[in-house]
Amino acid sequence: PSAEAHLQGVEISAAQFFEIWHHYDSDGNGYMDGKELQNFIQELQQARKKAGLDLTPEMKAFVDQYGKTTDGKIGIVELAQILPTEENFLLFFRCQQLKSSEDFMQTWRKYDSDHSGFIDSEELKSFLKDLLQKANKQIEDSKLTEYTEIMLRMFDANNDGKLELTELARLLPVQENFLIKFQGVKMCAKEFNKAFEMYDQDGNGYIDENELDALLKDLCEKNKKELDINNLATYKKNIMALSDGGKLYRAELALILCAEEN
Repeated sequence: PSAEAHLQGVEISAAQFFEIWHHYDSDGNGYMDGKELQNFIQELQQARKKAGLDLTPEMKAFVDQYGKTTDGKIGIVELAQILPTEENFLLFFRCQQLKSSEDFMQTWRKYDSDHSGFIDSEELKSFLKDLLQKANKQIEDSKLTEYTEIMLRMFDANNDGKLELTELARLLPVQENFLIKFQGVKMCAKEFNKAFEMYDQDGNGYIDENELDALLKDLCEKNKKELDINNLATYKKNIMALSDGGKLYRAELALILCAEEN
């Protein structure tokens, strides 16, 4: 059945949720907005009506909030709050402690211990287990394995069996997802390396907080549409959460500022 048909379900399985998400986030940027969001709202209302069901209070509030705006954005977390999905699959979204980008970056730092810029399925499994334990939830190993696989399918945009920082950041509510702000300002590898060398003035291979401050000020100046100089302190705090005792190495800053080259 199609994604629209899945919306008629009284309860949606994790796999169906995954199909619904991919259908409506048609450009794959990690959130629904504009036309995608309008289509979703329209088809959700139709599907509930067809199934002889009213909108739940959560759905109704959601439709009221996003039905009239053209600049709304919703991510996977927001979608999980309104669709009647399998209870334990929702634990990830309902109980997760990652309320802020800073928490998220620190957790990432813990699991990407080899500084490779991604976590593999084993590391992801530990990451999810950690999230659930923080929320005082126990889950069988077989379920955890199943959810790890679904998470990989859901978030692994380039299908390499690993998750990059920006892919896993979809676990954050859209308004908390600091990395979305930086999508429009990423540089190619050559540009990024040049910038890194320019701001690493002492040439010690990492950037400290003051050097990052200078780099971000210039970025804000250059990209006024995407970045607001008034949020400089927040940007800095979030990026420094990736640092190693105040040292921000090239590989970590690249996760934020360097575009992938396929």
